[in-house]
Amino acid sequence: MRVEIWSDIACPWCYIGKARFEKGLAAFAHRDDIEVVHRSFELDPNRAKGDTGPVLEMLATKYGRTLDEARAMEAHVASNAHSEGLGYRTEGRDHGNTFDIHRLLHLAKDRGLQSELLDLAYRANFAEERSVFDADTLVTLGVEAGLDGAEVRAVLADDSAYADAVREDEREAAELGANGVPFFVLDRRYGISGGQPAEVFTQALEQAWQGRVLQTVGGDAAVCDTDGSCEVPGA
Repeated sequence: MRVEIWSDIACPWCYIGKARFEKGLAAFAHRDDIEVVHRSFELDPNRAKGDTGPVLEMLATKYGRTLDEARAMEAHVASNAHSEGLGYRTEGRDHGNTFDIHRLLHLAKDRGLQSELLDLAYRANFAEERSVFDADTLVTLGVEAGLDGAEVRAVLADDSAYADAVREDEREAAELGANGVPFFVLDRRYGISGGQPAEVFTQALEQAWQGRVLQTVGGDAAVCDTDGSCEVPGA
């Protein structure tokens, strides 16, 4: 059975949701028969390449909050990340266009290293002092994941490389009705929206395995929307 996960590196709930999904998958009896494929979804596709800025200022502007309120929002997300054993910096992170990262993730998929690069990119963006919007950092992450550095540089230098693959993922997301991420699709029969608790993923895997019809699980789980807004429940 195939599980497709639409996400964006800039989405904190995608970072957290991936960890929760993996816990849910670990509790699933048929986990060894599951193929996981990560799909591209840009939260801010119209942002110019190279246009980066501090996350706190972006949150304050987007939600009409003060910087202190934005810090409280980030602290709430951080507590969710920490509860899953994930690192999360609430200060000093930046925000920008993620198209190049998605293109590299497609290269990594072709080389069988997609999950490795995705984990490194999430960690760099949310937990470490490394900007994933810097080309040199992306080359370093690619090499750490096992990719050839020269090949990574060649992809980054050619804006058309894997561009169609990214756009095709985004077209499919729209067709499936995904207007926020993370969005999980199980065998194209069962959809889950948001960073749900691990047990929800286990239950969904069991239902999809049994061949039930497509349903979409939403509820109160947090998502990041197509306008770049990320919900912060309780903040």
